[in-house]
Amino acid sequence: MRVVLAEDLFLLRDGLVRLLEAYGFEIAAAVETGPELTRAFAESEPDVAVVDVRLPPSHTDEGLQCALAARRAKPGLPVLVLSQHVEQLYARELLADGNGGIGYLLKDRVFDADQFVDAVRRVAAGGTAMDPQVISQLLTRRSQDKPMGMLTPREREVMELMAQGRSNAAIASQMVITERAVAKHTSNIFAKLALPPSDDDNRRVLAVLAYLDRG
Repeated sequence: MRVVLAEDLFLLRDGLVRLLEAYGFEIAAAVETGPELTRAFAESEPDVAVVDVRLPPSHTDEGLQCALAARRAKPGLPVLVLSQHVEQLYARELLADGNGGIGYLLKDRVFDADQFVDAVRRVAAGGTAMDPQVISQLLTRRSQDKPMGMLTPREREVMELMAQGRSNAAIASQMVITERAVAKHTSNIFAKLALPPSDDDNRRVLAVLAYLDRG
């Protein structure tokens, strides 16, 4: 699996390269600036990109904007964005096109190798990997809205884990309930949000995230 990596801090970039290579990824390009990232997207044809939001020369949201431009040129291009802090605007921009293959993690998650690599693989497969803190803030932003306000605390917990990209089995394990109970909560969530249920976990999560991003 070919990866384009963009991170301006040399030590972190080098560490990510070594980590991904250790897990069998091929690093197609490892760059530190926005212009270099744009060229890497055009020349490398990656299977997935791991991109720091803030890159030189602007040190604002240049990495994110380069990634979004690449997704416009190639819809569905898998992109996992790394950020130092939760920025709801960045999450909303990522979710705006409604396609899969997106992720937003805080940089602290990188230090958990298994969790980080799982997120890269999930995004590369067309799924979603959203940081729990991002999901929590998005849910809080909409918590007073209907039908969001109709969800029970248990359903909100299930929804947060769904939005992170967790399978029913993983949700059941974390919440210490049965998969049948998870399926029931999921069915209730979709009914309350007027979203069609689906056996496709990725489409299910994307539908929930798309709903959270409205308004």
